[in-house]
Amino acid sequence: MSGKKKVGVIIPAAGKGTRLGGVESKQFLELKGKPVLVHTLLRFQQCTEIDAIVVAVEPSYREKLMQLIHEYRLTKVFRIVDGGAERQDSVRNCLRILKEASADIVIVHDAVRPFVTLSTIRSVLEAVDITGAAIAGVRVKDTIKIADGKRIIRDTPEREQLWIAQTPQAFTCGLLARAFEEASKVNFIGTDDSSLVERLGVGVTIVEGDYNNIKITTPEDMQIAEFIADRQISSNETD
Repeated sequence: MSGKKKVGVIIPAAGKGTRLGGVESKQFLELKGKPVLVHTLLRFQQCTEIDAIVVAVEPSYREKLMQLIHEYRLTKVFRIVDGGAERQDSVRNCLRILKEASADIVIVHDAVRPFVTLSTIRSVLEAVDITGAAIAGVRVKDTIKIADGKRIIRDTPEREQLWIAQTPQAFTCGLLARAFEEASKVNFIGTDDSSLVERLGVGVTIVEGDYNNIKITTPEDMQIAEFIADRQISSNETD
């Protein structure tokens, strides 16, 4: 990044994660002896470009998160906020804090993507420094079909133009705040934070992410996460 800009990170971690089953929210399930959320936070804790982290959680998990922050010395987590009804509400609550803290750049990252690498974080930061809006993503490997309501195929788009969006997603603080403000006016709920910025007509750059940067949503994802974690531990592969 050019010059020293204050970089804040938003981790929305207030979801219930019902598709994984059980009573524990998925971000607090253990992966190799540590909660998934801790793995995620440690990646940003270790990134020297990051100045501050704000986490949104369901109020009943606030005390547990505070204990984890102390236990794992997550010193960059400077505020815990209550999550909202939707993920977008949780991000908005965190964004308000970072805006007050005068952050220049804001990164939003899913709490349940514990395998984000330092190189991916830095690639997104380098891109946002140039364009003001950037996200990580990976190229689609399979052929994609577009079907109508009757499941009749209507189109087969070229794979070269198709990407799977991931997080981290990074934006200048002012741009993201404006995107949330405009979305709020019409009650628009986006599928990710980039979609809110795209509504403004702003070009968002996509940089090569990592296929290991999975989002843990289902029991099968947790099994894959165990495999990735084992491989990374054996090879010390974190960056």
